[in-house]
Amino acid sequence: MKLYYSPGACSLSPHIALLEAGLPYELVKVDIRAKKLENGEDYLKLNPKGQVPALGLDSGEIVTEGPVIVQMIADQASAKALAPAHGSAERYKLLEWLNFLTSEVHKSFGPMFAPALNDEAKAFFKDRVMGKLKYIDSQLAGRDYLMGKQFTVADGYLFTMLTWADRMKFDLSAMPNLTAYKTRVAARPQVQEALRKEGLAQAK
Repeated sequence: MKLYYSPGACSLSPHIALLEAGLPYELVKVDIRAKKLENGEDYLKLNPKGQVPALGLDSGEIVTEGPVIVQMIADQASAKALAPAHGSAERYKLLEWLNFLTSEVHKSFGPMFAPALNDEAKAFFKDRVMGKLKYIDSQLAGRDYLMGKQFTVADGYLFTMLTWADRMKFDLSAMPNLTAYKTRVAARPQVQEALRKEGLAQAK
């Protein structure tokens, strides 16, 4: 498999999932602004959406959309329990988390990366994200991970966005469950390996 990624982008989530799953893969870096691969090829020919992540399967098929990719990875390494079994109540809970993270948290972060957005607009979206993170903090009370004691692909996704919060200097000190969670996930060897491979500083 090939993971098309941009360092520190949401493609960090499936990168963590691949390492946690222990599956063989190749990293292919994408210049998102130029829509080019490292070898100069046009990324849009491979993925017309022009975004990361994209997962190239051995069959030649390209799969896009992070929440779908991480489930595919988890299902290829079911013994690692990165996602509950299909049809189980726990699987639907995982889907609930993945949908919340992608539609509510991720999409609220997006505008803050836009250079043209003014400070007032960025403050609006920051407040929106902080509200979502406060909810997550409340749900983490008494839990090691989003699903309880077991690390799942949803945790790699949330962790990725918490690195964005770090980059944007969010003050999460009033969210003790979330800050302890971030430290816990960051300490996982596969998470640190993903950060190193993408040339990112280790999480604080």
